[in-house]
Order: sequence, then C-alpha cells, then structure tokens
Amino acid sequence: MKKPVFDWIKNSRSVLPGGDWFVEFFTPGELHAHRSERVLETSATAFQEAALIQTHTFGKVLVIDGETQSSQYDEAFYHESLVAPALLAHSAPRNALILGGGEGATARELLNDRGMQRVVMADIDYNILRFAKKHLGSWHKGAFADPRLRLLAQDAKKYVERTSLKFDLVYSDLPSPVEGGPAVQLYTLEFYRRLKRVLAPGAVFTVQAGPGTPLQFDLHPALVNTLTRAFRFVGSYTAFIPSYDMPWTFLYCTDDARLAPQRLSAAALDRAAAARLKRRLVYSDGETITGAFCLPKYYRDRIKASRAVITEARPMFFSTSQH
Repeated sequence: MKKPVFDWIKNSRSVLPGGDWFVEFFTPGELHAHRSERVLETSATAFQEAALIQTHTFGKVLVIDGETQSSQYDEAFYHESLVAPALLAHSAPRNALILGGGEGATARELLNDRGMQRVVMADIDYNILRFAKKHLGSWHKGAFADPRLRLLAQDAKKYVERTSLKFDLVYSDLPSPVEGGPAVQLYTLEFYRRLKRVLAPGAVFTVQAGPGTPLQFDLHPALVNTLTRAFRFVGSYTAFIPSYDMPWTFLYCTDDARLAPQRLSAAALDRAAAARLKRRLVYSDGETITGAFCLPKYYRDRIKASRAVITEARPMFFSTSQH
C-alpha cells in the first residue's frame, strides 16, 4: 500500500524556510524556532554564553546558554508575572533584592512602585549587564539610572551570605540550573534557608521555577518540595510566554499567614496597583494574578507525586534546550 503524502509533513532538510534560525529542541521530537535577522552582540564568559539576536517576530531576543531568556515582544508577560503578585500583596514594600535579573526589567517593575526606596540587584555576569544597558532600553526603561537601584556585578549567593540588610521582597530571576552554570547552587535547600536570614518580617520570596509544559515538568515539583522545607506557605502559579512557546511557572513563598497565596484577593491587588504604581501594567491585574494560582489537575498530581528535594549534595541540572 502506497504511503500517503501530505504537504504538512516535512522532510527534515526542508522543514525551515531559507535564512538563519535560532532553534530550541524541547525534546528530541519537539522544537521551537525563531528566524534570526541578525546577531547584535555575543558574549562568552566563564559563567555563561549569551547572544542578543534580532528576530523576525519577537524583536530582540536575549539567549543565554541556548535558551530564550526574554524577548522584546513579550518580556512584560514574564517580568510582571514574576514581580506583581508579591509586590502588590505586600502592603508597603520598601526594600527589594533581585538575584540575577540582568535585563533590568525586574528592577523596572519594582521601581514602578512609588513607595519603593531601595532595590539591590546582584548579577554575576557583568557582560549581561553591559548588554542590557546598551541594547535593552525597551526592557529596563531607564531603571539602571534610577538612584534607588544599587547594581552589583557579583555572585548573588555570596551577597546573600554576607549582607546585613533585610528585604521585604526577594526575587530569584536566575537562568536555569545548567550543569556547570553559575546558578546551580542558588536552587538548593541550603541556599533557601540562608536566604531567609535576609528576609524582613512579612517578606515574600518569589522564584522563577521552570517550564509548565508536561514535556518538561520536573524542575518545578522538585522546587516545590524544596521550598516547602524552608517556608510555611508556598504557592505555584503560571503564565504562558509566547516567545518561550510554553507556559512558565513561578513559586511564591512566605511565612506570613496574612500573605499566603490562597488569601490573595483580586480586588485588594487592584486597589494596591491603583494606589501605588506609577505606570499601568500590561499583563497583570488582580484577576490575572489570582487566576494564575489555579493550577490544572495534571500539575497538582505531578507535584503531589514528586519526592525530589534539591540540595547541595544532590543538585538538579536542567535546561529547556535538549539539543
């Protein structure tokens, strides 16, 4: 019997149109590709490999260690999702710490709060900061020049271990824990327990926690198990990021029952945004935030079934790019 031929089944040699493409294989059988119009700048340091590319659809895209880090088109989806829940849940945050955050967009979202007095941002790779200052103005929107921002090109882990400051909000905006990469030790139970020393009473810690696709849902359950050993209340939430071509997950952690994720109120979050934010949000509001914590049954089942805990002795290495 003759095998049927369909136009929508492509030979691997002709699957992509002509031109240059940045390709991420999520599994050996699944890929996402961006047409690359030109490479704006590259950097290879002792910490990571980075490239800033101009793409056809998503504008400028920052790629670190082969993974899409953020894109000009939809970075607000990611950065507002990371920042807004804890920022708006806290009644009066004055001091915030960012672990990583090289693009400057996480700092931008925090500095959008009129009451914010100091944001410390510790990113180990000076070259990423240089990239951001030079090329990512639409991301940081002048945040690097804000006198409330203290920018540190240093190891965030060492900063946490040495600082005497206390913070109302802490955000882990780090790249994935790639084997040999700079972020691996900042995804461990030991680090999270040390981090609690720099949290002020009533503080919230938020971490980007990996893909939410069933194809790559291993890091998130392990982080849930790890963080529940350090915090009383841990809530998972998600947002779909078009340039990632998948939902992305986050974890909201606190010891304060008043700020527990299940107690978040859409109306209260909207009131906080109206009273405190200088610029209206693009992606997030109270309904978006509270809805993001309503996880599909599949996620809840996978989290419940997981027994993995990430420690210094048993780290978890992870990358969305499998090729």
